[in-house]
Amino acid sequence: MADRIPLVLVPGTLCGEAAWAPQASALSDIAEPTIADLRGHDSLTDMADAILRNAPPVFALAGHSMGGRIALEIMDRAPDRVSRLALLDTGTHPVAEGEPARRAQNAGVVATDGLAAFAESWVTAIVPPYRLDDAELVGTVRAMILSFDADDFQAQSRAMLGRRDLAPILPTIKCPTLVLCGEDDTYSPPDQHRSMAATIANARLVVVPQCGHMAPMERSDAVSAALRAWLMTD
Repeated sequence: MADRIPLVLVPGTLCGEAAWAPQASALSDIAEPTIADLRGHDSLTDMADAILRNAPPVFALAGHSMGGRIALEIMDRAPDRVSRLALLDTGTHPVAEGEPARRAQNAGVVATDGLAAFAESWVTAIVPPYRLDDAELVGTVRAMILSFDADDFQAQSRAMLGRRDLAPILPTIKCPTLVLCGEDDTYSPPDQHRSMAATIANARLVVVPQCGHMAPMERSDAVSAALRAWLMTD
């Protein structure tokens, strides 16, 4: 199946293969997916450079949450290598007022009570209330977070605290672009994505109903369908 499209899927904070597993499976007939491993890096730029070192010469690129920011760093470095771009449940803004203090508080929880304690609170922030009784979804998200350790948490926190304003990259994007988010994503809300899509010349906006921040896991069929259409765009 040499004609499959090389596809690099970039997960978010404390997210691994499970975050993109439904899409990697659903799209395997038309794409050759690789899920990036972000461990061992504490800046978005280093993560982007590591992905570029290991990626095919030309590839489709999709990033979720922090992974969307990494995808934009890749676009800034090597736009000619990216055939199409998908940004899911993400943003472009730099560090917000009060964010360092909130992240420091989370770091204190991890240091004192362990990553499991943080996972319990974070799950309720990224999964909408009406899905918290979905034992399979919540269990998968929790297990994914706990597949990392405290050092991974600290490194990715430093990466997010060191991020820059990525909005200036958006008008430079020329490839077919999908901007997608959950309708009920309070972490990276729909209006944020509408603004991003309006700034990218060749963008399609998809807002997934009854869905929060973890769209690829929460509404895997809808996300996979949107990505399939995006991959087949000329």
